[in-house]
Amino acid sequence: MGGHHHHHADPGPGDRHYRRALWAVLVINLTMFFVEASAGLLGSSVALQADALDFLGDAATYALSLAVLGMSLRMRASAALLKGATMGLFGIWVIANATAEAIAGHTPSAPLMGGIGTAALIANVVSAVILFGFRNGDSNRRSVWLCTRNDAIGNVAVVAAGGLVYLMNRGWPDLVVGGAMGLLALHSAVLVISHARQELRETTA
Repeated sequence: MGGHHHHHADPGPGDRHYRRALWAVLVINLTMFFVEASAGLLGSSVALQADALDFLGDAATYALSLAVLGMSLRMRASAALLKGATMGLFGIWVIANATAEAIAGHTPSAPLMGGIGTAALIANVVSAVILFGFRNGDSNRRSVWLCTRNDAIGNVAVVAAGGLVYLMNRGWPDLVVGGAMGLLALHSAVLVISHARQELRETTA
């Protein structure tokens, strides 16, 4: 999840292809959110729950990118401010959940972490391939693609954590990855909110 900012005007013919690409990755991310959230709750995995929230955050980002194509800077900045606040709440929830699981001492299901983590990695790689042709251009397009690429790296961490949980029969690798994802969500939220506030100041100046 990253800051997605929009600086282009009304959508032209090239944006029609970009719109289709955004719709495709939106559907993939929403589907994976439901799959991974269910698996995370069933398997007591904080890392899977955190990654599921990341999919939901990305789906919201793609939906926002679609909604504000060609809109005024003030509308785009206001939408980004809302998204940043939501991302911050997700981050706090994940860190609180990781703390609760650490106190409870649950060991998550390693096969579920590995299997669902691999499915999530495939989903993010497919999303990155779909958006690859739109990786250049304005800051919005570039950040959308970078965000998707970074998520694929996060999925590798989830699969690796699943392997460590299996080998050690301990829950801490899951908590470490989950907690790190929560902190990343908080960091992204701060970046998005500060950029949105700056854009709002520009529109009122």
